[in-house]
Amino acid sequence: MPKKSICLKVPSNLGEAAIATAGKIGLFNKALQIQKVEADHLCIPLTHEPDERDRALLRKILSEFELTTHTFPEKKKLGQTLPEILANYLPSDLLSTLPRALDIVGDIAILELPPVLEKHKAAVGEAIMKTHQNVRVVLAKAGAISGTYRLRDFDFIAGEHRTFSLYKEYGCSYHVDVAKAYFSPRLGREHQRVAEMVQKGETVVDLFAGVGPFAVLIAKKVPDVMVYAIDINADAIKLLKKNTRLNRVENRVFPSAGDAREVVKENLSGKADRVIMNLPETAAEFVDVACKAVKPRGGVVHFYGFVKSSETLEALKFLFRTKVEKSGRTVLEFQHAKTVRATAPHEYQAVLDAQIL
Repeated sequence: MPKKSICLKVPSNLGEAAIATAGKIGLFNKALQIQKVEADHLCIPLTHEPDERDRALLRKILSEFELTTHTFPEKKKLGQTLPEILANYLPSDLLSTLPRALDIVGDIAILELPPVLEKHKAAVGEAIMKTHQNVRVVLAKAGAISGTYRLRDFDFIAGEHRTFSLYKEYGCSYHVDVAKAYFSPRLGREHQRVAEMVQKGETVVDLFAGVGPFAVLIAKKVPDVMVYAIDINADAIKLLKKNTRLNRVENRVFPSAGDAREVVKENLSGKADRVIMNLPETAAEFVDVACKAVKPRGGVVHFYGFVKSSETLEALKFLFRTKVEKSGRTVLEFQHAKTVRATAPHEYQAVLDAQIL
């Protein structure tokens, strides 16, 4: 509800100084929104009328100001935090163990639940749904990522009993089932970064495509590309096919279910301008496959691997270069080398963008 309040009216170029000064002397009303008036002035809401000492300080800092009244909209009140909601339910010593980060996949929240919170998991799940209004399912990780398909088990702790959702990222929509196909919302910026590098008319081979976050985005953003998207997980390929139709790129993304080594050998040798290798656990074992897929004149390989905090990216570069040379090709340069995200204590996922010949 709008409120009328005494305020400090200043030229826009004095706004920062006026806000800082009003805040320092306890005058700034943080519950109301600052308003722009007369094109080049700001009205800064105050909690009360300044006394003579306050006015003297304002005159010392501000070369021009006026005390007047104005009607201000109230700032939207922030929702309660997870510890605030659970403060009356959990013992105080457990509040510090609440998860500090969540993965949000569509309307599914995924968290690491400390063992000490196991008997309180239903309350934690309900509280998460209150702090995230769009969340309809809360899952707790129930094991590490494992197996050929890079899957993990989950415990349902609140909301609807399902693992599928619709996820949106950089203008694309994806059908995702976190129990059937690997997916990480933490790689969104990396999907976008690689897509921005792809040139019109390129042929891209995505060796471990999953549900298509690289392939679909590239096909949607870059004209006249052809993306061959491979995954050994048949469920991932089913979702990928749905996602190509959902995003209207089925004429530019060509999914294949099977082992990347066999698919490249049979159909994609020497076709790629660019190869994506987002399988950090075992990507090193497939460098020869990437080299086989790249055109004879050369191309770019986006290689993802793990590095320990005690290691440097140079060690990953050495590993990749050695594998490329064993395949009979050469690394001309590393265009980019960077850690992408933390994956475990003292461990990071890293990417190398390598131009090979």
